[in-house]
Amino acid sequence: MNGKKIAHLAMIGLLLFSLCACQSWGVGSVQPRQTEAEVIKKLGPATHIYSNGDQHILEYMHGRMGQVTFMATFNQNGVLLSYQQVLTMETFSKIKIGEADKATVLRTIGASSLTNFYSRTGLEAWSYPFKQDGAWDSLMAVYFDSNGIVTKLENGPDPLFDRESRGRR
Repeated sequence: MNGKKIAHLAMIGLLLFSLCACQSWGVGSVQPRQTEAEVIKKLGPATHIYSNGDQHILEYMHGRMGQVTFMATFNQNGVLLSYQQVLTMETFSKIKIGEADKATVLRTIGASSLTNFYSRTGLEAWSYPFKQDGAWDSLMAVYFDSNGIVTKLENGPDPLFDRESRGRR
């Protein structure tokens, strides 16, 4: 086999792997109007459950390396209204500084992968690793004051994937 064929086969393999990975995260596996029982049967138990008025939300967090969190929102009758990946710049932009509290953040983007408290500033940070624009390994930090109100959001490269911060070049 020549180099071009090998590269072509490698690209096909990578594409197939990517598609399989998406399926394992539940992408496209549930549809609006399904019942909560049907969704749980397909996706398994939720990692967290939140209430939002007469709606409830099942969170499907896919861990530190997974970089995704899906939220399944149901109406009061247990019918699926939406199912979406929430660790995106679009969803982060919905968190209003000075207004949103911890409960709002949980209902919007789910539980954090890492929590830190900075005694010097008195701020608590919840960190969310995600794939910014589908390409960049990023880490969004949501900072809360002592009253649990969002004071800032800060996005940057995820140090877990940053070779220079680990001393490799």
